[in-house]
Order: sequence, then structure tokens, then C-alpha cells
Amino acid sequence: MIQPVTAVVALKEWTLQPDREPDAELITYAMQCAVCGEHSGGDEDWADPQRWALSHSGRNPAHHSYREIITRPWRTWMKP
Repeated sequence: MIQPVTAVVALKEWTLQPDREPDAELITYAMQCAVCGEHSGGDEDWADPQRWALSHSGRNPAHHSYREIITRPWRTWMKP
């Protein structure tokens, strides 16, 4: 059996940072009920998910623990 040949051509340092490029995905916010797992939709504004949590508590009086879910795009790049 022939073994594959591998070689390191260059050792580069990578970094990770929030993606702020013009074509980056938008940051979205959502709320998730910690009791039943239901969640709001993701939204660019945090107010709608918070309204959802208040409404969900109104419909389910024992559900008063929530998680905020923030989806933030990140990117990696190789340092020169």
C-alpha cells in the first residue's frame, strides 16, 4: 500500500474575529424558553424576541426562565 506524502509548506498563524465585512451575515437575537425549549424567531432587533418571551410567559405562567441566543458571524484569516 502506498502511503500519502504530506509536507508543511509554511507555518502560518490564524486569527478569529467577528465578521464585519459588508457581505457578512446579520447579527440576530432570539429567546428560548428554558422550561419547554420553545423559542422565538431570530431577529435583527432584540425587542421582538423579548416581546415573544413576555407573551410566552403570559400563555404559560410557570415558564419564567429564558436563554438569550445571539447569532454573530465570525471569520478566520491568516496573518501575513
